[in-house]
Amino acid sequence: MTGTSLGLAHRFVPATRLGVPPLLLLHGTGGTEDDLLPLGERLLPGAALLSPRGQVLENGMPRFFRRLAEGVFDLDDLRRRTNELADFVDAARRTYDLGPTPPIAVGFSNGANIAASTLLLRPGTLGGALLLRPMVPLVPDPLPTLTGVPVQINAGTADPIVTPAQSEALGKLLERAGAAVTVDWIRGGHGLTPKDLEIGTRFLAGIPKPRSSP
Repeated sequence: MTGTSLGLAHRFVPATRLGVPPLLLLHGTGGTEDDLLPLGERLLPGAALLSPRGQVLENGMPRFFRRLAEGVFDLDDLRRRTNELADFVDAARRTYDLGPTPPIAVGFSNGANIAASTLLLRPGTLGGALLLRPMVPLVPDPLPTLTGVPVQINAGTADPIVTPAQSEALGKLLERAGAAVTVDWIRGGHGLTPKDLEIGTRFLAGIPKPRSSP
């Protein structure tokens, strides 16, 4: 199902299996709402998939927020776009009857960064996150309370865009907020590998299943 309502162009795939959380799929720079659907289907078969497209264009390539240079973010735009994304998720949960469990974000690169920003600026919007090649998007003051929120960070040992120090810093920041963070190192660069699928599948399988209504 393709939509342009709710504030963002997006794709929605209904769940075909009970007892699994919905996934919020967030593409990288130059991606679209279609890019991560195959990954989502493999990571958590049968889950509802909600996949928006970033509204910002950089040289014609969609992104979720503006940047001033490589690794230098427009923080005002990041805050605004993060709130827009969180509002979209809230509206989509009602429109598509996604139930009481917040979605788990699966974000790659720019999508991972706005997922991390959503955890930090709009706690409660996400039930957890699989962050693929992320860096610290911003450091809010004060930090939110993310007690026990599961977060998996997959970082590349030879990533030319995101240094190991940046991935480690994000993990420590989320841990300071109380999240349950695991960082795994992938032997590779910025692109995704089969190891990402393996680790991501294990991470999602370990998240407690939503409780059924009585």
